[in-house]
Amino acid sequence: MAYFPFFMELDGADGLIAGGGAVALRKVEKLLPYGPRLTVAAPEIAPEIEAFPGLTLLRRAFSPELLEGRRFVIAATDDRALNRQISKLCRARDIPVNAVDDKDACTFLFPALVKRDGLSIGISTSGASPSAAVYLKKQVSALLPERLGEILTWLEERREDVKASLPEEAARAACFSRLFTACMETGAPLGEAAFQAALEGSGGTGRVYLVGAGCGAADLITVRGLRLLQRCDAVVYDDLIAKELLDEAPERAERIYMGKRLGRHSAPQAEICGKLIALAREGKTVVRLKGGDPYVFGRGGEEALVLQAAGVAFEEVPGITSAVAVPAQAGIPVTHRGVSRSLHVVTAHTADTPDGLPAYLGQLARLPGTLVFLMGLHQLAKITGGLLEAGMNGSTPAAVISGGNAPSPAAVRGVLSDIAEKAKDVLPPAVIVVGAVAAMDLTAEG
Repeated sequence: MAYFPFFMELDGADGLIAGGGAVALRKVEKLLPYGPRLTVAAPEIAPEIEAFPGLTLLRRAFSPELLEGRRFVIAATDDRALNRQISKLCRARDIPVNAVDDKDACTFLFPALVKRDGLSIGISTSGASPSAAVYLKKQVSALLPERLGEILTWLEERREDVKASLPEEAARAACFSRLFTACMETGAPLGEAAFQAALEGSGGTGRVYLVGAGCGAADLITVRGLRLLQRCDAVVYDDLIAKELLDEAPERAERIYMGKRLGRHSAPQAEICGKLIALAREGKTVVRLKGGDPYVFGRGGEEALVLQAAGVAFEEVPGITSAVAVPAQAGIPVTHRGVSRSLHVVTAHTADTPDGLPAYLGQLARLPGTLVFLMGLHQLAKITGGLLEAGMNGSTPAAVISGGNAPSPAAVRGVLSDIAEKAKDVLPPAVIVVGAVAAMDLTAEG
């Protein structure tokens, strides 16, 4: 049967910890932030416990009279039989008791605890798997903003202002919800103008977040990107994102596909920018979810400029770029000590040259380090031919990798002189790597 998570006020409550070792120390560390008056009783008490101020330390063995006046007791000795005896005595006196590592002797359990100032989140599996509780604690902690304590303090300070302005309970509840959501989106307390807007029921213009989804598995998105996705009103997404990420958006959120792939654009860039502005002007929080990183050949900069000109607030949240992630999937590090000391990421889809290749391809051929070409699979023969013509050695290692969330994964290795022929059956999108690192294989099987 599951345990009900009561939250008790412990400030000033008399508690006894029987035991003075490492387990007792962990209990002291968990309890002290909540303000109880703790007595630690044991023949020997660890120096780490002695270092805590405000504890009553009794260097003596347990005896029943130590239970008098206690609000709770922790049996944390290294003697299981003694812990059970303490538990039995506590039960007879209706004193809540926790006997360490002995669920059947407990009337309450310690949760895996997440604490941020006034916020306490307790996680329990009813003793079935403490490891699972610790894992969930880490997951929950990762979702909380660093300044959550400040947010909660600010919300508490504003309660009376809201109550005075909004006498109706339903209106107050809606306002508190708007305030909390806005704080969580920004990760900080609101400024005065934003507070007044929420108080008046008008969120004004919304905000757009240009979020990099990373390249590959869904959990490669940043914690901040995931947090914003989980609280958005609308998500405008591209091709090549992990589709599981869409499940992270709230059920109420609009999901708008506006992918862009060579040869089959679903929407022109102007239409995408117009949609972002329109959604924001409806007061919505919008996540523009892009594969890789928005500012690495993701046209995020163009969208940022349009939003800026339209007076729409926005923020870029970086992601793991395919220029690094896709080669890494194939065991290719784009830099490596003693092999490659520089990295050049190049688009092979340039708008201002006749063939789409960069005009400075010859200069690239003479650079040391690693060349990574994005959006260049259809230009592979021209790229390799141009590099060879400019004097790059034909035996230079090269690789073509289609990875991340590409529909047809592939990894082909060769050298500059033969990679175009070897990779002729690879389907886009793909990343082209030229340089000594392309010969490396740092996979577990490599």
